[in-house]
Amino acid sequence: MRLVHISDLHLGYRQFQRLTPAGVNQREADVAGTFRVAVDRIIGLKPHVVIVAGDVFHTARPSNQAILHAFLQFSRLVHALPETEILVVAGNHDSPRSSEIGGILPLLAQIGVRVVDRDAKRLSLAGGELSILAVPDVPGLVRPSFTRDENARYNVLAAHLEIQGMLPASVAAADPAAVSISRDELNTADWDYVALGHYHVYRELAPNAFYCGSIDYTSVNPWGELYEERVGGLSGKGFVERNLATGEHTFHALPVSRPLIDLPPIGAKQLTAAEIDDRIRAAIESVKGGIDDKIVRLMIRDAPRHIARELDHRAIRDYKRRALNFHLDVRRPDILRLHASGAPGRSMDLKDIVTEKLRWRTLDAGLDRDVLIARALAYLDEAQAIGPAPAPLLES
Repeated sequence: MRLVHISDLHLGYRQFQRLTPAGVNQREADVAGTFRVAVDRIIGLKPHVVIVAGDVFHTARPSNQAILHAFLQFSRLVHALPETEILVVAGNHDSPRSSEIGGILPLLAQIGVRVVDRDAKRLSLAGGELSILAVPDVPGLVRPSFTRDENARYNVLAAHLEIQGMLPASVAAADPAAVSISRDELNTADWDYVALGHYHVYRELAPNAFYCGSIDYTSVNPWGELYEERVGGLSGKGFVERNLATGEHTFHALPVSRPLIDLPPIGAKQLTAAEIDDRIRAAIESVKGGIDDKIVRLMIRDAPRHIARELDHRAIRDYKRRALNFHLDVRRPDILRLHASGAPGRSMDLKDIVTEKLRWRTLDAGLDRDVLIARALAYLDEAQAIGPAPAPLLES
C-alpha cells in the first residue's frame, strides 16, 4: 500500500509585479508550473493513494485562472490513475473565515476527488483495508478523537494543522493555523503514517509523521525557509512517497521553478558609499549565471542613513530591472528600542517606530515594502504640517 503525501500547493499565489506574455503574474505561473511537474511525477509513481494535506489555493477566493489550473491538473490525476484514491483536506488558506460561506474545493469532488473541507471525517478505503482520519483546518472545528480504527489494517492521519511548539515563532505568528494540537494529542504511535500540512519546510516529527512542506516558496518568509533547508541539509521542495507495508519513505525533490539567491551579507561599518557600491557589484557578479529573472536578496549591515543615500541608485535600479526581484535590505547600525528596558539606546521618534514596524510587518504578496514605508512617512509629514488638534472643551 503506497501513498503520496503532498501539501501546500498555494495555487494562485502572486508576488512582485512582473507578468508573463499572457498577462499572468510571473510567480503565479511559476507555482502553477511546479504543480504540473508534481502531477507528472505522481502519475509516474502510480500510488494507491494521493493525500493533499491542505492549502490547494493561496486564498479562499482564488482567481479563475487558479481554479481552472487546479481543475485541469486534478483531472489529469483522476484520468491517468483511475484506481488511485485522491483525497484533499482543506487548509487554512482554502477555508473561508465564516463557516456559512462555501469554499472552492468541493468543485474537485465533481471529478472524483474526495474532499474534506468542513468537518473531520474518517474514510474507509481499499475495501476497508485503509482508514484515513482527515482533519481540515477550519475555524470552529469540532475536534475528533485522534485514535486509530482497529478494524483497518492501515491507519493514516491526514491533517492540516499546527503542532504546538513545532513551528518557529515567526512562522506561527505570520500564518496561524485555525487548528492547533499538542504532540501528545497527535499520538503518533497509533498511526502507520501521519501526513501533515501547513508548515512549508519538510520536517520529521517522528519516524512515521511528517510535514512534507510546500511545493514552492510561497510563504511570507521564503528566506527563512531557505535558511532552514540549508541548516537541515534539505534538497528543497517536494513531496513524500510512503509504503505503509514496509515503512519505506522517499522524499521526491521538485525542480526549483525560479532560483532564490540569498547573497552573503555585506558589513558596511566604516565603509564609504563607493566601497559599498563595489561590494554590491562584486556580490552581483558572483551569482552563477547572473541575476537575470531570479529572486535575489542582499543585506547590508551597519550602513548609516547618509551613506545609504549616497549609494549608486542607478546601478541598483538596473539590478532590479534585470532580476525578477532584487531586494537590497539596508540596515542602519543604531540599536533601536521599542521598550525602555535593558541597556540604554537611542530613543525612537514616531518616524523610527513606523519604519521599524513596517520593516518587519508581514505584507500581502505584491506590495513593495519600500514604497509602503515612504508613503507612511509622507503621511506623517502631512499630519505634522497640519499641526496639533485643538484641545477638547471641558464641560462646566
